[in-house]
Amino acid sequence: MKPLEITDNNFSTEVLQSDKPVLVDFWATWCGPCRMIAPIVEELATEYDGKYKIGKMDVDNNPQTATQFGIRSIPTLLIFKGGKVVDTIIGAVPKGQFIQKLNANL
Repeated sequence: MKPLEITDNNFSTEVLQSDKPVLVDFWATWCGPCRMIAPIVEELATEYDGKYKIGKMDVDNNPQTATQFGIRSIPTLLIFKGGKVVDTIIGAVPKGQFIQKLNANL
């Protein structure tokens, strides 16, 4: 299962109005640490299928949403629940940290 591509245009529908918690990976193609965690985000999309919606948002192509949520460094991953940010992960962290935060917000 591939992470969903989230854009400024579909953010409200896919994230804010989602009936499931959503993990959004704010990233860019030129960002080394973003590329390091990309395989983890893909694994999580498969492992949490049905429990979470997992998506990726390219900040260069979608500056409006990144600015709205104050994304200053990437990778930044936000966990949304009921349309609100409930947790944040900044930087390239081990998979265990992602799992801990995802499980805490189920």
